[in-house]
Amino acid sequence: MNVLLIGNGGREHAIAWKLSKSKDLKKLYIAPGNPGTAKCGENVDIKADEYAKLLAFAKDKKVGLVVIGPEDPLSDGLTDKFEEAGIKVFGPSGKAAQLEADKAFAKQIMKTNSIPTAESRTYDNFADAKSYIASRDEPVVVKAVGLAKGKGVFVCDDPAEGIIAAEKIMEGKIFGKAGEKIIVEDKLLGQEASILAFVDSRNIYVLESAQDHKAIGDGDTGANTGGMGAYCPAPIVSDKLMDQIVREILVPTVDGMNRNGTPYRGILYAGVMLTQGGPRVLEFNCRFGDPETQPILSRLKSDLLEAMLATCDGKLDRITLQWDSRPAVCVVMASGGYPDDYEKDKEITGIEDAEADKDVTVFHAGTTIKDGKLVTAGGRVLGVTGLGDTIADAKAKAYQAVEKIKFEKAYFRTDIADKAIKGKK
Repeated sequence: MNVLLIGNGGREHAIAWKLSKSKDLKKLYIAPGNPGTAKCGENVDIKADEYAKLLAFAKDKKVGLVVIGPEDPLSDGLTDKFEEAGIKVFGPSGKAAQLEADKAFAKQIMKTNSIPTAESRTYDNFADAKSYIASRDEPVVVKAVGLAKGKGVFVCDDPAEGIIAAEKIMEGKIFGKAGEKIIVEDKLLGQEASILAFVDSRNIYVLESAQDHKAIGDGDTGANTGGMGAYCPAPIVSDKLMDQIVREILVPTVDGMNRNGTPYRGILYAGVMLTQGGPRVLEFNCRFGDPETQPILSRLKSDLLEAMLATCDGKLDRITLQWDSRPAVCVVMASGGYPDDYEKDKEITGIEDAEADKDVTVFHAGTTIKDGKLVTAGGRVLGVTGLGDTIADAKAKAYQAVEKIKFEKAYFRTDIADKAIKGKK
């Protein structure tokens, strides 16, 4: 089967890497891809938002399955365009993808279906939002309602911070249209977990748990980013807790989406806060997480293409996924200055040395080839991923590899997976 994967980040490299091993794969195209995906298939010079060109290419190459990596094409309804042309797509419809693209829609689904989440209010003008936040004594979380590349959330420890965040989003328009509305919600306390599942509108197949590290600095300090590292599995998610998450969050969400007339197919990602009162939904994503995908797929032994086709065909109940028993840790190497201003075009060396260890894979996120050299091209540059007998071993593998990779002003957190390691002591 010919497969077209859309996207060019670390998540897409991990998906391409795993799809390239599928027994039923004939040809893998990645649009536009990156230097890492070029080793897994054929990169195609079509951007992820050039929908007409992508559709024409898929028809021309007799593509049997399209896999949509990023959130924007999903929320724009690209899945619907391909399906109208008779091409299978791994990814939800445009309406179903509003579960991620519109946080107010997601909150309504949760409220209607009694899905545990933080108490919240939605505002479309700054004056009302400011008045409400000022009346609060407790910490708040201020979120842009629309898509903001993982950066639209401000955790504010006092009302003054919350008002500044709301003003930046609504008056300063730092996220454009995505910030025309905001959600102000109670701050939840606890550890976060990333729960991903294949969903075929009727069946749910949960993947191994993961934990992301959103903050830029060690100890979860500083600004939120798209994610500075992740590990899989997350020991804090016991079998009993996972059963509870499936029962109280995933099942009612999928049922609720069906009742809403927006049936869900694809990968469903629930960002969950594990509070003293039980798991609470922080957000839903309608695609694989980045960087959670890198350690999750590093552990998946089963055929990813087979699982994706089962999802599209409503046959998830017929598959069983096998996992490597070893944990995986992914450390993101970023450009100095990220998530604010950063420089590009810094030459990258040492990846081959890092991957000399068979338990290490370096996934490209923000890289490109310039004048024959591999250089930086984004804020998050690489996802260096190691497997080990324990989480501590996997962390050591990843950081040993990181030390071999060099580019000017490279930055990375030094504490990825420490929560899991310390929690085991």
